[in-house]
Amino acid sequence: MNETIAIIGGGNLGRALARGLNASGAVEKASITVTRRSESGLQDLRDEGFKTTTDNRSAVSRASIIVVAVRPKQLNVVLDELQDELTHDRKLLVSTVSDAPLEHIERRIGSRVPVVRAMPNIGVAVGASMTCLAASDAVSRDTRRRAEALFAPLGRVEFIEEEQMTPATALCACGVAFFLRAIRAASQGGVQVGFHADEAIRLAAQTAKGAAELVLASGRHPEELIDSVTTPLGVTIAGLNEMEHQGFGSALIRGIVLSAERAGGLYLERSPGE
Repeated sequence: MNETIAIIGGGNLGRALARGLNASGAVEKASITVTRRSESGLQDLRDEGFKTTTDNRSAVSRASIIVVAVRPKQLNVVLDELQDELTHDRKLLVSTVSDAPLEHIERRIGSRVPVVRAMPNIGVAVGASMTCLAASDAVSRDTRRRAEALFAPLGRVEFIEEEQMTPATALCACGVAFFLRAIRAASQGGVQVGFHADEAIRLAAQTAKGAAELVLASGRHPEELIDSVTTPLGVTIAGLNEMEHQGFGSALIRGIVLSAERAGGLYLERSPGE
């Protein structure tokens, strides 16, 4: 990938993006700059060979793609700071900020560079993210390809309508934690039936990975795949029925819906105090 990347916000996601892009072979460390308000918070990345700085404007001036990965309440301040650097139409601004509409971002920076919204998850660190992208009709096909090329080495990528970005936050970004909790619960069950804790976690995690790969590789509905591993009077259906009786499916649904509702109120167009 012939791009220089500035990641504005060296939090969990920003750091995972930097490491994932490099680990995938898509971008050299020397072409990635990560910023944060405190240099000490980036010491580990600097030790690994990434460029780091507290100067957002300097990082953006040298970058062809700018990924804004800050908290919603910080977005307006960051955009105002970067305005004078966002003047070249070959630059691409990618926002991973939850609930911040394209229209508001474009208006804030004066629509001088194309903007794409992205909702990846921390699976970017290991090339296993589900990243959803959204762009306005005015964004060119070439720009869309550049955004897709940025995230393609980090997992699966799909363009969706912008109104679906908040639900994508719940299903894809928060969803990592939901599935991790399911893995933890499965491993606890494994301990109860006789495995050591470290064994149970490995077995549960690999089993979850296999289930996900079956769905993705086959394109079949999960229930169809479940039918292929259940038998009359069998142990699998007994376990599944007990989980449903205890509310496993409905609890997961309710969790996703509640997260989507909360995600819909994270960004205010005007920062506090403005």
